[in-house]
Amino acid sequence: MKTPDMKIIEKTIANLQRNNMLGFYCETKEEALKKVLELIEEGDTVTNGGSETLKQVGVIDAVKNGNYNYVDRSLAESKEEAEELMREAYFADVYLTSSNAVTQYGELYNVDGNSNRVSAILYGPKSVVVVCGYNKIVKNFDEAVYRVKTKAAPPNTQRLHTGAYCEHAGECLSVGRDGSFMCDGCRGEGRICCNYVVCAQQRHKDRIKVIIVGESLGY
Repeated sequence: MKTPDMKIIEKTIANLQRNNMLGFYCETKEEALKKVLELIEEGDTVTNGGSETLKQVGVIDAVKNGNYNYVDRSLAESKEEAEELMREAYFADVYLTSSNAVTQYGELYNVDGNSNRVSAILYGPKSVVVVCGYNKIVKNFDEAVYRVKTKAAPPNTQRLHTGAYCEHAGECLSVGRDGSFMCDGCRGEGRICCNYVVCAQQRHKDRIKVIIVGESLGY
């Protein structure tokens, strides 16, 4: 396993701060879980976007079993109920998520299909807590786009069994061909790359908190 480069992590956190996002470094998953819970008040309404990272860190279990009003969309018994629970996220005190990539310039890059996750990151919840393994740090925006097409989207389509091209090929259809690379891709109904969001300098200082973990986590 690659050892985290602390110079890169420190640069990334400094630029997150410069972009009005709080940045933290936690060496282990256990430290990261403790930091997440420090950023939530008892009684808060809490919910989350889909995230393997949050599961690996133990965040989902902790908020389910803690003294919080947890909005759990996994309990939905129909598509309509799931959509209603996703809308409740906009009124949450705390929204928990990961990021598909974090650039060394202090930007978050996320790509979604339904886009409930990216929309909640942008607006609605009072506080957004982002947990990322150091493996999601990339040099720049171009690397962020490439990372999603080769490392984030394919395993997510495999997990969800969407039938998208990358589920079987292991990378996006657009890799290696000319065209609008960021938005280019398959045209299948199972495509999960529909909306592309970059979080740069924030107007609402410290609303977004980013916890970088010194372990390889998520996709």
